[in-house]
Amino acid sequence: MAKAVYIHIPFCTQICHYCDFNKVYLNRQPVDDYLIALKKEIHMTLEEAPTSLIETVFIGGGTPTALNESQLEFLLESIHQTLPTNTLKEFTIEANPGDLNGEKIRLLKDGGVNRLSLGVQTFNNELLKKIGRNHSVQQVYETVDAAKKYDFENISIDLMYRLPGQSMKDLRHSLLEFKNLQIPHASIYSLIIEPKTIFYNLMRKGKLPLPSEDVEADMYQFIIDEMASYGYKQYEISNFSKPGLESRHNLVYWNNESYYGFGAGAHSYLHGIRSSNIGPVNHYIQAVNAHRLPKREKRSLTKQEQMEEEMFLGLRKTAGVSVSKFTQKYGIDPLHHYDKQITQLVEKGLLEVGDGQIRLTKKGLFFGNVVFQSFIEV
Repeated sequence: MAKAVYIHIPFCTQICHYCDFNKVYLNRQPVDDYLIALKKEIHMTLEEAPTSLIETVFIGGGTPTALNESQLEFLLESIHQTLPTNTLKEFTIEANPGDLNGEKIRLLKDGGVNRLSLGVQTFNNELLKKIGRNHSVQQVYETVDAAKKYDFENISIDLMYRLPGQSMKDLRHSLLEFKNLQIPHASIYSLIIEPKTIFYNLMRKGKLPLPSEDVEADMYQFIIDEMASYGYKQYEISNFSKPGLESRHNLVYWNNESYYGFGAGAHSYLHGIRSSNIGPVNHYIQAVNAHRLPKREKRSLTKQEQMEEEMFLGLRKTAGVSVSKFTQKYGIDPLHHYDKQITQLVEKGLLEVGDGQIRLTKKGLFFGNVVFQSFIEV
């Protein structure tokens, strides 16, 4: 039974230069029709695959807080009307610091949201412009202060490194500013250049000055050391939190557990089947209004594929993969099944085995993709 729900809001007031998520400009979009269709999709899905226990809801995008107050209120009411939210432990919404005013924050609080994830990326106004963000550093401070006034304590921010023209000095400044905000969580990602993005086109033209791989590695090591010195535990390759305030929702993904995905382009994992929704907003609405689930693709995973995912998703966590839980779940001891891969990776200093766990070493954190690839059969 899935205990987690992801809800996708694909609308943005501005498209970031690095973003390859399913998104569209907000202007002239059928937002109200989309929200009605979203409510219908949740209802139809729960009729087909019911659950009585939902522990986490994550509203992502796009930019969910680009919705106006009445639209946000309708969305939150829809969630409570269609899902068993009385068992919720974590209810997160992604937000752009420039979009959140006092009225929206109050709506979120009254609507049961108890965790905010703010897309900050950097505390350098010039870098914000370079990457296509439309908020300012000042708006970050104002948003966090306003959220705290409404008793939001569980606040996370996203930061990025390896940005065009970014220096170690810039990164150090951003981490210090994060520390000064006194919030419990940060997700800190290296910039990845994805196809069909503005940055990808610039890179192909030789017009994207990125830090070298050596500098990127230095930045990551600096982040790990600095966050530890602030009292934040690294519990996943890119995530840091105060004890007990890890993202419950994201841990569902890394633990390879089931979850519902609703909205245009959203992904689900239910009963060993991974599926994705239709991406274009109007096509999504049309499918739901025709009383059919808006699925674009469905794929049933073999037991081997499920075990592969258990390994490479679980190894993202610093705690690693539990040998006993893996064995209980699949009836196979991973130390025996993946003996060759684990032995080779231990010899290279990328993996370690101990206390019933298989985990990345400190060196392995820098070569995660090499480790993960080792567990995928070609």
